[in-house]
Amino acid sequence: MHEDLHWTIQALAAALLVVGGVFALVGAIGMLRFRDFYMRLHAPTKASTLGVGGVLLASLVLDWAQGNTGLQALLITLFVFVTAPVSANLLAQAALHLRLRSKAPVPPEQPQP
Repeated sequence: MHEDLHWTIQALAAALLVVGGVFALVGAIGMLRFRDFYMRLHAPTKASTLGVGGVLLASLVLDWAQGNTGLQALLITLFVFVTAPVSANLLAQAALHLRLRSKAPVPPEQPQP
């Protein structure tokens, strides 16, 4: 079915897949490199959300090019972009409630003018 699509649509879908894959890779590397919970919380909520978004947008472009509405891909994309920040906020609030300490270095205090 994809052989019938114009090459520009295929190139756009491929570019979105590559961008989504790069963001997902950056999120995975961030999960490995960051030292504590608060730093690791940043990686999946930002980079991985954009990675999934890129893959779903590629699916949406291919659906539209084939004459479908692409409603499923659009709804999944909206769901991911809405729920990821909310879940990250709830996880951070739970960690603060449990008084989980961060391993990030504290910057020295600056004298107030």
